[in-house]
Amino acid sequence: MELSLQMKQTQKLSPQMIQTLEILQMGNLELQEYVEKQLLENPMLDRGEQKEQESVDQLLRRMEWLRGDSRRMRGSGESKDTMMPLAVQPQTEGLQEHLRDQVAFKTLPRELRRAVEQVLAGLDSNGYLTESAEELAGRSGQPVQTVQRAVELVQELDPAGVGAHSLAECLELQLKRRGESGLAVRIVREHLEDMAKNHYNRIMQRTGASREAVQRACKLIRSLDPKPGSGFAAAEAPGYLIPDLLVTAKGESFAVTLNETVEPVLMVNPYYLKLLNESEDAQVREYLASKLRQAEWVTKGIAQRRSTLLRCGEGVVALQEDFFRKGPRHLRPMTLADVAGRLGLHESTVSRAIKDKYLQCSYGVFPMSSFFSRALQAASGEEITPERAKEAIRALIQEEDKKRPLSDQKLCELLAGQGLTLARRTVAKYREAMGILPAAGRREC
Repeated sequence: MELSLQMKQTQKLSPQMIQTLEILQMGNLELQEYVEKQLLENPMLDRGEQKEQESVDQLLRRMEWLRGDSRRMRGSGESKDTMMPLAVQPQTEGLQEHLRDQVAFKTLPRELRRAVEQVLAGLDSNGYLTESAEELAGRSGQPVQTVQRAVELVQELDPAGVGAHSLAECLELQLKRRGESGLAVRIVREHLEDMAKNHYNRIMQRTGASREAVQRACKLIRSLDPKPGSGFAAAEAPGYLIPDLLVTAKGESFAVTLNETVEPVLMVNPYYLKLLNESEDAQVREYLASKLRQAEWVTKGIAQRRSTLLRCGEGVVALQEDFFRKGPRHLRPMTLADVAGRLGLHESTVSRAIKDKYLQCSYGVFPMSSFFSRALQAASGEEITPERAKEAIRALIQEEDKKRPLSDQKLCELLAGQGLTLARRTVAKYREAMGILPAAGRREC
């Protein structure tokens, strides 16, 4: 066996670098939890003072800008389906609370009111009753007739359809609330699966109704709400979504600023710093010195996160200027490499910086990752986003012959005729992402 020595260069991340990378990819809530933990564990760290709040005039001007373009966007015909912003304010009233408010005004016997409360507690988030009257009665010890009357009473409440045990019953309750009792109710009871598959001929044969009457009834049924309780807040309302970056107009350009309300401000505790300098106990000085180094790593990591996030936000705004001026339909293809090259950063750094971060502009609040998409090449050489391709697919499907709907392969061919070449599996993926059925499910027969 021959022994030899070799010199080789290797790159190894220090604990400080690893900590900096971990802080960089934290969202603001995760960062706040991390800071709270550090404050508890490290006596050398203390909270600093938040920056001075904006004046009332500055705050009003900022809010006016952030909501101003929503009016302009409504007037400009922007598509609602293109890069929708995230809702930031949850509903304040839950379904059960909404229903209890209505029951409170009714004069009911004590036993029936208890049964109604039992029924309300059994509703799921969509407004459906997950247990039968017999099961509820067995669990509560009340007569089945009382529970059944309570179910009927709940089904009379608003929104129509709550308290149903099935989709068919939910739709029937809504139809009856509208005064319908004919063909539409029969379709819901007996032919709901045929309607879902657009088998109009089968419904016509079994009901004896004309095609026009069947189509009219099915159109009415599809206008109903299959989940009447879903529009209300969950039992535990989600928290507010707080943006990390704010983009506002500044003359002819845009200003990108950090949301200072969520940025933690840390400082070295002056008492322990003085103790470090004046203590004669070597162990105390060694302990406090190590904690001081840890405090410096944490504050530097947070400062680095702040700087990198701001730079990435400025890079996104610079490359997506048309989006911020004209709206979501003008989003252009952009990759991590585009931003990284512009800023002189590595792609992995940009990826970490935008992870779980949100940006607020006049069009709403968006995940920063939503500004990145690979380019699709059109025949003209123009690069378009997947959102534009989805719009083209949706337009073709809306104009198709419903008796002979377009297959994914046919959609590929028609898109190629428009100068956009996509693989069949890509068309299928985009169609499914938009919640559009395949050709067999869209066929009306």
